[in-house]
Amino acid sequence: MIKKMNYRNLLIYPCLCLLPLFFHPSLSCDSVHQACRKLEERDPDLKYDFCIASLESDPRSRTATLEELGAISVMVTISNATNLKPYIFELLEDKRFDPYSKGCLRDCLELYSDAIDTLRDALDDFKNEHYFDAKQGFSSAMDASVTCEEGFMEKEGEASPLTKEDERFFQLCAMDLAFATILDKK
Repeated sequence: MIKKMNYRNLLIYPCLCLLPLFFHPSLSCDSVHQACRKLEERDPDLKYDFCIASLESDPRSRTATLEELGAISVMVTISNATNLKPYIFELLEDKRFDPYSKGCLRDCLELYSDAIDTLRDALDDFKNEHYFDAKQGFSSAMDASVTCEEGFMEKEGEASPLTKEDERFFQLCAMDLAFATILDKK
């Protein structure tokens, strides 16, 4: 004899299984927005929309805790600097740039290569909750973008072809620094 299946119970079981997900604090759909608001409060020069776009570029951010968002931010920064290197190589091959500009570009390439290593070490410090050391690393990496721009400005009338990229990298490092500062005070 076959019993009739109760379809209502079939629907209730999956709902009960998923219910805890809605109350887990790290799974808030607003976590990225909340984190970016905290960062903006910490550093008014940080751009809220930039923060949202940067963090949401990694799908893991939707379910991340504040600590995980900080690590994601650093990984986005490392990725950004890594992607800058081939772009700078491309600019070095461009015949429009004179020897002075090419010298500046080579300096920028070296600065960003060093920044990548510094950021990797800072990420390890961040993950191990050594926020003071992480902040030093983020500040040091941030200097790459500033020094890169300053190199071009030393020659009157020289325009940096990396201004937009330098500003983006600076903002990303500022986010990393703000995350470490907020978590250091917890």
